[in-house]
Amino acid sequence: MNTVKGTVLVSGASIAGPAVAFWLRRHGFSVTVVEKAHGLRDGGYPIDVRGTALEVARRMGILPRLREAHIETRLLTFVDAEGHEVAAVHPQAVIGGVEGSDVEVRRGDLAEILYEATRDDVEYLFGDSIEALAEHEHGVDVTFRGGTRRGFDLVVGADGLHSRTRELVFGPEYQFHRYLGYCFAGFTMPNEFGLSREGVLWNKPGRGAALYAVKGSERVHGFLVAARPEPPYELFRDPQAQRDVVAETFAGDGWKIPAMITALREADDLFFDAVSQIHLPRWSQGRIGLVGDAAYAPSFLTGQGTSLALVGAYMLARSLAADRDHAAAFAAYEGETRPFVELNQAQVGVGDAALFPVTAEALARRTELLRGLSASAPETGRPAHTALTLPDAVVSGG
Repeated sequence: MNTVKGTVLVSGASIAGPAVAFWLRRHGFSVTVVEKAHGLRDGGYPIDVRGTALEVARRMGILPRLREAHIETRLLTFVDAEGHEVAAVHPQAVIGGVEGSDVEVRRGDLAEILYEATRDDVEYLFGDSIEALAEHEHGVDVTFRGGTRRGFDLVVGADGLHSRTRELVFGPEYQFHRYLGYCFAGFTMPNEFGLSREGVLWNKPGRGAALYAVKGSERVHGFLVAARPEPPYELFRDPQAQRDVVAETFAGDGWKIPAMITALREADDLFFDAVSQIHLPRWSQGRIGLVGDAAYAPSFLTGQGTSLALVGAYMLARSLAADRDHAAAFAAYEGETRPFVELNQAQVGVGDAALFPVTAEALARRTELLRGLSASAPETGRPAHTALTLPDAVVSGG
């Protein structure tokens, strides 16, 4: 590449950040990624790549690696409050995926694949983060938490649901946070249940638990989900309080819950959050834009967070490459991508939200619905997953 189109700082090195860095670099930008963690976050719960996002992965050249890392969950078993089986279904029948096409990988595996695809020509700054942004006519002056200051032509926030970049540019999160009525805790624990390539889901009205085992793993992913009228903002920075609240919520419950609470108490990888979405009136301001969960988190109830991040990264980089006017480029990115995002955010009301019914009546309806599903994979996926046809990547600067 003989000429550099511009310098871009990307905040966040999980999924959306390295993905947008990949495409920006492909289009001739000089890219720096800053990540507050001191290295890549390995492990993590399984995530899905499906629909239009598979075409993004193919164009990146990483689809073969994803297929190698595919963990192929084969069965979801639903049990009642006493642990008795009420239904056993193929996972794709619940999430609306396509067997043999969609891939399911550990989050950490995807992060590693994206990092390997970018580390040779993208600058990574681990253990630091954005402290302040000052935009001016010719760029953005960035002050990092570590004390250094640098200038960039553009800044992209890819720093997740609780984005610091979004907060600096648009204001406090509560304005854009659409709470969906649940909180969840995720952690790993020893696989003492004989599970492999399967998930088991337990429900009572307003409470749910899941054990999720990938092939050949000595540990399982545990999830505890509870309905809560208001988002527990006071818990987000207090892991001990999180453990106490979850333990209290599930006190007295049977099945594997006592063992899960014990594991929760001891877990060094506890992840606690509200089940929520982000809805912004616009995804950019001036020279600063947002991508992935920072702009439009759909929640895990849709199963589309990773796919939206990959698609959004492609669309944003393409627009910035196509038009040297950053305002026009950000507007094009949003105009072309927002309908796809909103369609997938709306999937929260299709099927998956019923995984955690709040009332006994809703739980009974959910059970009947599950019993009507097949243990075989569906032949087609949800239309929302493929609603955007990926435009060509080859564009000329405007």
